[in-house]
Amino acid sequence: MKLRRPALPALSKFVIRLVGLAGRLLLALVAVTALVVAFLVLLVLTDGAGSGLGAWLTASGAGVAAALWRSRRRTRAARIVPFLPVIVAAALTASVCVPTAPTARRYPPTLPFVTTQHWNLTTGSRVAVYHYPPAKAVPRRPVPLVYLNGGPVRGISLLDHRFLRLLAHQGYDVYAYEQAGGGRSGLLPMDQYTISRSVRDLAAFLDRLGGRGADVLGFSSGAVVLTRALADPGTAARLRRAIIAEPGPMDGPTARSAGHKGRKTARGLAPVPTGPRSTHVPRYAVAFGLMRLGLLTPGTGLIGQAEGDNAFTAADLGGDTASAYCARDAHRIPSEDTARNFSFSPAASLRVQQSVRDSPSVAAQLRRSRVPAMLMIAECSSQVRRWATDILANDPAVRRTQYMPGVGHHMWNGLDDNDDRAAAVITAFLQDEPAPLPDFPAREDVPAFLRDRR
Repeated sequence: MKLRRPALPALSKFVIRLVGLAGRLLLALVAVTALVVAFLVLLVLTDGAGSGLGAWLTASGAGVAAALWRSRRRTRAARIVPFLPVIVAAALTASVCVPTAPTARRYPPTLPFVTTQHWNLTTGSRVAVYHYPPAKAVPRRPVPLVYLNGGPVRGISLLDHRFLRLLAHQGYDVYAYEQAGGGRSGLLPMDQYTISRSVRDLAAFLDRLGGRGADVLGFSSGAVVLTRALADPGTAARLRRAIIAEPGPMDGPTARSAGHKGRKTARGLAPVPTGPRSTHVPRYAVAFGLMRLGLLTPGTGLIGQAEGDNAFTAADLGGDTASAYCARDAHRIPSEDTARNFSFSPAASLRVQQSVRDSPSVAAQLRRSRVPAMLMIAECSSQVRRWATDILANDPAVRRTQYMPGVGHHMWNGLDDNDDRAAAVITAFLQDEPAPLPDFPAREDVPAFLRDRR
């Protein structure tokens, strides 16, 4: 007599079907992930050629071929199943290949409080220039003052414009220009964004000013340009005095130097920046992320320079803005700019920074500098201290150092009396008057300054 097998309970059948479905979904997810990873690898290998279409077509083609192979012995109704992960992966990766920002450069509108001029320099750069003439109610300073903003390739913020007007009210004839590719200045071919080109542009700008030279205030990456200019005899001959404020690394060896930074900044303490972010869009999240990791070159074919500039927003800087302020100012960080005026070129900035890291030491050339210089160092600096102290150690013409208490990297920030204090320090040096603050750290103080993690 043949025994009959007992029927499985309905719940057991449901569990089996659920496990089978989960397994199929997991396999589909693995297939989608594999195709996306293959696309990203191909994107890196081709450096994003053709806006990523080459990588997309290759990855999608491979996915279709694999789906055809898997479906060859299935029933007609089931043949579509292997193609579903390919369709999903193709849709996800296609979003990386389609521009959502204009591909032609859209420059910020003109400012209502200052005329934007455009100067064609002898280097071939076309730069946006802003001129703040000295106030009529105060004595006019005979030497113009030129401001080099940070970035490296970034527009001048409204916060900086306000500080430039304050300096003009002190009697200075203030000029500022946005470096090539930044703000309202014209773009360059990507391979021309180098620290050497920035120095040549400064020399050409000073030549265009004419006269007996100029005083130059360089901030952050602008201070790097100024430091390199002091190490170049031809450019240094055009300078009367130099103010190096919160400098970045001046050359490759300095960029590789380790060490502490200043007092605690507001990074990680300030509210998260609000507003639209290009990095919430797959195309720009992938492009900027891979460029930052060094897996795509700044001149990648994935996104053009103009498109990247148009897409990048202030919120994309994330905690970088907060790192320019002291921890105690975390909940009162001022608005540095507006969305209409903000401009930052991530690719060109990476290219300039890489050219600094790749450059040999300029210490020997800097030791021959004779241009009177001053260092400004913030208490809550986000910069490695060695970046400033190496300049102090190698430039014999640095006459004073002003350690600015109570401020972060962005020393003139509109909070309290910070702008007035920064202006007083600058004015005192340019007019060869007694310093408002102690000359600290002097060269002999540097070991203790670094040891005490000031």
